[in-house]
Amino acid sequence: MTEIFKKEIVDVAVIGAGPSGLSAAITLKKLGIQKVVVLEREAEAGGVPRHCGHPPFGIREFKRVLTGPVYAKKIVETAQNAGVIIKLKTTVTMLGAGGELILTSPEGTMHMIAKRVLLTTGIRETPRSARLVSGSRALGIFTTGALQSMVYLKNRIPFRNPIIVGTEIVSYSALLTCRNAGIEPVAMLEENSCPSVRWPIYKLASWFGVQLFLQTKLVKILGQERVEAVEISAKNGPVQNIACDGVLFTGQYTPESSLARISHLELNPQTSSPEVDEFGRCSDPVFYAAGNVVQPSRDQAKVPIYYTNNNLPNPVEDAGQCWSQGRTTAKNIVKDLAGKLPSFSHQS
Repeated sequence: MTEIFKKEIVDVAVIGAGPSGLSAAITLKKLGIQKVVVLEREAEAGGVPRHCGHPPFGIREFKRVLTGPVYAKKIVETAQNAGVIIKLKTTVTMLGAGGELILTSPEGTMHMIAKRVLLTTGIRETPRSARLVSGSRALGIFTTGALQSMVYLKNRIPFRNPIIVGTEIVSYSALLTCRNAGIEPVAMLEENSCPSVRWPIYKLASWFGVQLFLQTKLVKILGQERVEAVEISAKNGPVQNIACDGVLFTGQYTPESSLARISHLELNPQTSSPEVDEFGRCSDPVFYAAGNVVQPSRDQAKVPIYYTNNNLPNPVEDAGQCWSQGRTTAKNIVKDLAGKLPSFSHQS
């Protein structure tokens, strides 16, 4: 990397200000690491829970049941009280060997050098464009994250009677968001023969009066300016139309590993997550990864009890699990900086 930018040297740079990143940063400070900086591209820290306006959050961390926004505010305040530096509106554009980073922010471009770097960039839902659903590009097509941002952060209602595609745990989070906003979904669609969650979670649909279609896929979205209906196809059944004014694609998470993909770090060919060892170290041992950006291969996955179908995407961690994982990885980083971790040996 060139030396033309303003340079900052830190002990540990954490990329991502969600539960795993903030937990790691808090732990690092408590264990005596002096300069810990969290880099967050959004205008607010706290991660996905900021726009999940329902409980339960915080049970592991604070022994209390909190809504997502309250939880997010609390973990940010805890980090700040611990002395963690949080740089908002700061995007990491390049990862370099040995802990070199290029950042951009409203202040310009910066060159940061960290003794250790922790990637906690999380996951993202698969949007309509990647699901190969035909039809028009009408208004009213969202993912859960986009819906929750619209409802809880912008106080706007994007539709009144949508179709929900998927039955993962996040699908029921979307259902709760709809209920809180006065939105009445007309149906939930699941391509598999059973819901992706166990009883009693999947019963939320029927309790809320939402019809659940199993072994049914979304074929086409109908409508010109706005969504007007969808075509659905049940297994061994005819194609039928259902009137609706929106489509909500939920789940099918993939790691948010775009930064790692354009770097020198090795990726897991099955999941596109950064390859890590048992301590969270990447192929460049200066770099670590934690939280949902690290998705296990199918043969490594420990599937949570609410998953029932072996054809599901890799399971994701909830906020409390990400918090725990961030803390564990931070302890490994502290040992590493003190020369107390076993010698690094990455198997590619």
